[in-house]
Amino acid sequence: MKRSPNGIDFVWLLPLLLAAQPVATDSYLPALPEIARDLGSASSSLTVFVLAFGIAQIPVGLLADRAGRRPVLIGGLILYVIAALAGALAPNVEVLAALRALQGVAMASILVCARAAVRDLYPAHEGPHVMARGLTGLGVVALMAPILGAAIVQWAGWRWVLATMALYAVVLLAMCWHSFGETLPVRDDRQPMPKGGLREVFASRSFRVWSSLAAATYGGLFCFLLLSPMVYIGYLGFSPALYGWIPAGGSAIYICSTTLCRRLLRAKGPYVTVRIGATLSLCGAVIQALGCLLLPHSAWPLLLGHAVFCMGHGIHQPCGQAGAVGDLPHLAGRAVSWSGFVMMLVAFCTGQIAASFVDAAYTHGAWPMVAPMVVAGVILMLIAFAWLPALQRETERVVPRSQ
Repeated sequence: MKRSPNGIDFVWLLPLLLAAQPVATDSYLPALPEIARDLGSASSSLTVFVLAFGIAQIPVGLLADRAGRRPVLIGGLILYVIAALAGALAPNVEVLAALRALQGVAMASILVCARAAVRDLYPAHEGPHVMARGLTGLGVVALMAPILGAAIVQWAGWRWVLATMALYAVVLLAMCWHSFGETLPVRDDRQPMPKGGLREVFASRSFRVWSSLAAATYGGLFCFLLLSPMVYIGYLGFSPALYGWIPAGGSAIYICSTTLCRRLLRAKGPYVTVRIGATLSLCGAVIQALGCLLLPHSAWPLLLGHAVFCMGHGIHQPCGQAGAVGDLPHLAGRAVSWSGFVMMLVAFCTGQIAASFVDAAYTHGAWPMVAPMVVAGVILMLIAFAWLPALQRETERVVPRSQ
């Protein structure tokens, strides 16, 4: 168990740091209709947050490797507080969008440093266990955040949702200020600063495999997040209140799946664990596809398939995120940032393509949401049963030789 200089276990800080993302996004979703009513528009403030979060990870990773994790993390938390508080006072949608973009940059700083610190503090084989535990905490917050956000909007208004984000970040800032010591390994003054960048990161076969795993599973899930309101509310006729239980149920399954992931890692190791996860992901997507073919107006195959896909997702994310940086401890910040950027880029592009097939008459039914998940399931199976075994054989050849 790794401890900070002040004695607080890092494993307790990690889920709180990772959970800053659903606090900034999931709790914000119930506020969108009221923001649109007050300011005239709302979607731009969410879009620029996602884009800023994805792009900012690249320079943040470089800065975290050069300046250290602690100053970048503390700076990100301070910026998160300022942007959220200022956003609560935004007079128009343009100002709100700009401040949400700043919050996206702050979010990138927090997540990159949190994930890089896992590699700083733990050996590569322990990383997936630690990330799974942290993502379990994230799942709990993701389950609660939209419910809490909706309650705040109903009783106090959308501006207090942003104020609550700021309060969360203030508490987290105080904890990290006193408990998060610098995790970047100390280098001898005579040792040059690592200069590896994009070329060295992508030259790592381990990085390419594991980051592809994380990007594929998130790309499939993102299409659900983006298009499920249109499928369940617009196409199948669910009420918004009833629909809200669907992503909440997915989050509950995700929590259970990250717990299962830790047990599978101990019993089976990462390679077998990922194969189990890929099988679940593809099975979930196939169940949905069969529902689209045989029962196109029934929600049950979609719900069952989504639950199974989420079980696979809860296995892939800890393994993919930790594995992408496992082979690059000296470039942990940059490896984490490029992995996160690739994941967001794949999700954004896939989501835009899938959304282009949705029309007002829902001509294609649920297929725009389901088809990308099927593709993701197939890719995950190829990674798990073809690409990862090749990496495993390569690793087994290198380890005895080094011994």
